[in-house]
Amino acid sequence: MLPAMAAKPRIAIVGPGRMGTALAVELARAGYTIAEVVSREPAASRKKARALAKLVHAPATTVANAQLDAGLIWFCVPDREIASVARTLSASTQWRKKTAFHSSGALPSDELNVLRRRGAAVASVHPMMTFVSGSVPSLAGVPFALEGDRAALRLARQIAHSLRGPAFTIRKRDKAAYHTWGAFTSPLLVAALVTMEKVAHAAGLTAADARNKMLPIVKQTMKNYVRLGPAGAFSGPLVRGDIETVRQHLQVLKKVPGARDVYCALARAALLYLPVGQRQKLRRILN
Repeated sequence: MLPAMAAKPRIAIVGPGRMGTALAVELARAGYTIAEVVSREPAASRKKARALAKLVHAPATTVANAQLDAGLIWFCVPDREIASVARTLSASTQWRKKTAFHSSGALPSDELNVLRRRGAAVASVHPMMTFVSGSVPSLAGVPFALEGDRAALRLARQIAHSLRGPAFTIRKRDKAAYHTWGAFTSPLLVAALVTMEKVAHAAGLTAADARNKMLPIVKQTMKNYVRLGPAGAFSGPLVRGDIETVRQHLQVLKKVPGARDVYCALARAALLYLPVGQRQKLRRILN
């Protein structure tokens, strides 16, 4: 059991992009008051802020007129902009007794040092989820990786609990490795999937047909991976040590730009981490 929850702070969202939108919507559903949605000055940014503000019943402002009348200021801007936006807003309010989060998976809480020096408790609070245009995912069950000041981490855990997601702390020096792990879980997985589409095209299927037809095996593979672990979920010619089939694969993949490199890279990973038959022979033909 967690200790009794403190009162929910009012929250200002800085950055009405994909992640900022998902967080604001889920926070509002969890009973938090969104005090403000802050955007940059360009018209497109202000339009996004107005749309999100309407959705969560909050005013929309820009960095030039932000009020920041909230206990928590949550920066949901691109990594390269966190420090500069924090500097811009540092004179907009009294930061003592406030908390500031940013949601970069790669960067430490030190990106908010300008606010830390002004008295704020700061943390990096990153949900392990993908955010893309046209989709606002639920955060229920999504883990949050936390790093930062003790007081800020207490609040971050409270919020993660409110959103029904587990929270775990990560050391500052491990942020880059954590974010690299995240790259494998979604964007590089999509890169593997689109390579599958290209290979299916070599077999005469359209991309849409390939997506539909491979969905059952992809879903079952993920179920097996979760239930049985990687070794239990691993199947196919590499497990059997079927050298001739692998040779055929490599021959076919000469027709698909880049796919042979992807196949060989993943097969070499299998040689390192998974049960493979005829390991030495496979290593030679993959090299």
